[in-house]
Amino acid sequence: MDIFFHILVTNVLPMGLLIGLGVILQRAFTLDIKTLSKLNFYLFSPAIMFNLIYNTEISAQSIGKVMFFFVLFMAGQYVLVETVIRIRGYSPGMKSAMRNSVLFYNSANYGIPLNQLAFSGNKETLAIQVLIMMMQSLIPNTYGVYNVNAHKANRAAIWRTIMSMPVIYVIPLAFLLRYLHVPIPQSIETPITYLSDAFIGTALITLGVQLGSMSWKVSRSLVIDVSLSGVLRLVAGPLLAWLIVWLLGLERFVAAALIVSSAVPTSLSSVLLAVEFDNEKEFASQSVFVSTLFSILTVTAVIFFLKLEL
Repeated sequence: MDIFFHILVTNVLPMGLLIGLGVILQRAFTLDIKTLSKLNFYLFSPAIMFNLIYNTEISAQSIGKVMFFFVLFMAGQYVLVETVIRIRGYSPGMKSAMRNSVLFYNSANYGIPLNQLAFSGNKETLAIQVLIMMMQSLIPNTYGVYNVNAHKANRAAIWRTIMSMPVIYVIPLAFLLRYLHVPIPQSIETPITYLSDAFIGTALITLGVQLGSMSWKVSRSLVIDVSLSGVLRLVAGPLLAWLIVWLLGLERFVAAALIVSSAVPTSLSSVLLAVEFDNEKEFASQSVFVSTLFSILTVTAVIFFLKLEL
């Protein structure tokens, strides 16, 4: 019960307050959601990725293990979500929205604090979470952009959009500078830190603004789809991760960190992509909102069972 309330107070309640502020601001002033989306994509997200990769110690062995797990995990999640898509017979736009709601999970502003809580600030598990966050930042900015545009734009236009995403350049640059031990000048490090610190708040307020701009009356069809998304993300996700780490025979802390990293709710990236490219914004917002609320119970259960068996 202590873990439950700790997660509630330190992770879910602060995020809920920021989302609520976004709703209030939207209802009061009708903010420009496209501008907020661009700030997240082109400034805050690249900054936090650079900051974490450059400043976190990550061994080559850890990178190999995490990357292998991640490939297997994403492949498994993709098979599950494609099965649901085929059964439901979605439109092209809804197909991409459902994929994004399951494949992209909140490894940054939910996963990092959760990792710190569950493992008491362990540096090894933090490094694992940073790697997962890196991949979960890279994929929405490449595959995610392609996914939401494939049914309505030509390949050349899609590739131009992908290549305009700063995060695909920031990640290799951060690794290169770290590997070469290149110091970041204070005049550059300070604005990067400011932008990095702004990511979580701005992203959550953006979600609140989107929620505040839509109708809160949900059709029965959308309730079913949001529920399916939540089950695939919050229940099937950690169960699949548990199976993979067991098959790979990973050591206790690595396995536990990877399972916890897979248990977090749908990423804000799915909302930002939906807003930026005008694709099923209502479904994307509700998937993030509902999965975040229900993660109070599911994440607590995952941590509880890890303590019993790992």
